[in-house]
Amino acid sequence: MKPLSYSRYIVNSAVIVAALGYFVDIYDLLLFGIVRTASLTELGMTGELNRNTGEFLLSMQMYGMLVGGILWGILGDKKGRISVLFGSILTYSLANIFNGMVQTVEGYAICRLVAGIGLAGELGAGITLVAETLPKEKRGYGTMIVASVGILGAVVANLVYQSLHDWRLCYYAGGGLGMLLLILRVSVSESGMFLSFSSSHHSKGNFFSLLTTRTNLIKYARCIFIGIPIWFIIGVLITFSPEFANALGVIDSSNVAAGQAIAWSYSGLVIGDICSGMLSQILHSRKKVMYVFLALSLGVITLFLNSYNVTLVQFYWLCFFLGLTSGYWVIFVTIAAEQFGTNIRATVTTTTPNFVRGALPIIIIVYQFFRDSIFSGDILMASMVVAIILSLISFIALWGMKETFSVDLNYAEEV
Repeated sequence: MKPLSYSRYIVNSAVIVAALGYFVDIYDLLLFGIVRTASLTELGMTGELNRNTGEFLLSMQMYGMLVGGILWGILGDKKGRISVLFGSILTYSLANIFNGMVQTVEGYAICRLVAGIGLAGELGAGITLVAETLPKEKRGYGTMIVASVGILGAVVANLVYQSLHDWRLCYYAGGGLGMLLLILRVSVSESGMFLSFSSSHHSKGNFFSLLTTRTNLIKYARCIFIGIPIWFIIGVLITFSPEFANALGVIDSSNVAAGQAIAWSYSGLVIGDICSGMLSQILHSRKKVMYVFLALSLGVITLFLNSYNVTLVQFYWLCFFLGLTSGYWVIFVTIAAEQFGTNIRATVTTTTPNFVRGALPIIIIVYQFFRDSIFSGDILMASMVVAIILSLISFIALWGMKETFSVDLNYAEEV
């Protein structure tokens, strides 16, 4: 009986809604990568134009997430975690539905921009709510559940596309799932920590205080930098996996589908998030787990970029291990939530993952520079150099961070 009551205590309504919200979030976030080739081909983009347009649309989505991250983060600290959680879900659900109706690349770009704005709020608000409603000894389990369930959205997105074979219907399905999720709002209560500070004199949601105070700026920058390698893997290596398969001479490389690569990598991410979350609870440390996964991730990237002439199945297994070793996403977001006080926590926890995602256009520009200007079109060498640079930045950022496993979150940040 004891384990049963224990699990009920951790899996409360906030954890369930945050997990399902992140599920729909990831469904939409990765759906573009899955349907990119088919949707742009239907709109008349073929060959290299398809790839270049795909990079542009992906960048538009990430620009939206940069704007949305700041917007929702500030609202989360001023108006509450619940209002942001469901406002963001409504925004990206409507954007999904309209995305299924587009007839031009320009319309596609607008929908991806608005979807990005909506997608920016759900994870940060959800993780903040969960971290504040669970005791410090258990909050790692709660955030682990949110991340693990949520990441399955990428797998389901691929299954939906494989079943429907229609990219427009896939967008409609994502919008419908989001609308259904809004019904669960009535079962979730606002964070007690937020309510206790809502009438206090402390400055709330002051995003610029993170940039104008040297201590806060350094701490905030470290939160962002430790997560950047994840989105190089997802946004470049996995999203453009057909191009990498061709460069590696994968047997039957013409049959490599980005949707399958995403499904395999996100299956690995689910397991990785569970492992990293459990390991952090066992070791009572976030930083030690981060070091392990950062090192493993760089090792698997190196293996991936040197796996010439492998079979189709072996290539997909490499995608799986790329995802597995990127499974410190749950730890990365939890660390961000634990670094700052209640009056600025939603701002930090919402903007941090979105600045990591939003850094993808910059990562792509750097990658393109090495690919086109330094290595004469060699995507493998360019990717290896970028991976090493981003990993070094992450290791340095992590080195200076404080351990936050047992930190009491019920305090205000002086800003």
